[in-house]
Amino acid sequence: MATSMVETMRWQNGKLEMIDQRVLPAQFEFIAYDSAASVAEGIRSMVVRGAPAIGCAAAYGVALEALRLASSTLGEQFAKQLEAGFDVLAQSRPTAVNLFWALTRMRRVWQAMGAVEPLQLAQRLLSEAHEILAEDVRINRAMGEHGALLLKNEARVLTHCNAGALATAGHGTALGVIRSAVEAGKRIAVIADETRPFLQGARLTAWEMMQENIPVTLITDGMAGHLMSRGEVDAVIVGADRIAANGDVANKIGTYMVAVLARRHGIPFYVAAPLSTIDLEIKTGAGIPIEERDASEVYGFRESRWAPEGVAVRNPAFDVTPAELVTALITEKGVVHAPNDAQILALFR
Repeated sequence: MATSMVETMRWQNGKLEMIDQRVLPAQFEFIAYDSAASVAEGIRSMVVRGAPAIGCAAAYGVALEALRLASSTLGEQFAKQLEAGFDVLAQSRPTAVNLFWALTRMRRVWQAMGAVEPLQLAQRLLSEAHEILAEDVRINRAMGEHGALLLKNEARVLTHCNAGALATAGHGTALGVIRSAVEAGKRIAVIADETRPFLQGARLTAWEMMQENIPVTLITDGMAGHLMSRGEVDAVIVGADRIAANGDVANKIGTYMVAVLARRHGIPFYVAAPLSTIDLEIKTGAGIPIEERDASEVYGFRESRWAPEGVAVRNPAFDVTPAELVTALITEKGVVHAPNDAQILALFR
């Protein structure tokens, strides 16, 4: 059984601990966080990444800030400083909508509590963060069950970036579908794009699959079309960081190229994402903010540099795949084939 053995984040001794995904697979270590500002920095620096995991981390960031303030701050000053904690978390990364979804949910809890003692509010916010974490695993499990039905036995599945347990509270979205298919008795082989420039496929997806003895083959991003042309890919499954109301999908940079190649070769292109990743306020993918990250991620990696000094660099972290290229959207409520505005809106009724 391919149950996820990866615990992306955990609550330990009054602090949030998160796996430092920047150093995997060479090192496996947790970093502890005790405030909104520290969690925001963990999100910004990609200690934690993946839209659902970012949402969970942000919820804990709010709870940690409330707990920190409750011991020394009262009344209006408490509210003012907690509000500042929300703001610093909101500024950590712009594209993943789960971040803002989680902050909105935590704010509603705060508002519903009314005038209570800070410590009582802090404990309630912590309970909500625990629930968001547990709920994410349940949602991923539901998505996995729905999506597993789409994969045939002995399917060779290409994935881009990491949409596994490391990108969520557990089980995963795209990799959750693969895990669930394996649990159902299907033999699935994974092909992992390396995912330049941060190498989430090479470092994280390959590591996750190897932890659970799910066959995985690592390729460079430029090899996907070649394998498709030779009939060596049966399906593509990716996650998402934000989905517009019309079904356009923002995901890790390079996803759009994979979707175009899949359409060219008649290969189904599936997106696995919870409803919290769908942003009904943004009508099309053109309105999704695309994060631009530091040039250092492109001209080198860690201590190594291979590009010449002074070269101009672009580093958009995400791209947008039009809905017309999406064969089906896999959610906790089921599978939506050829997603469009009406079908997506119906998921929320």
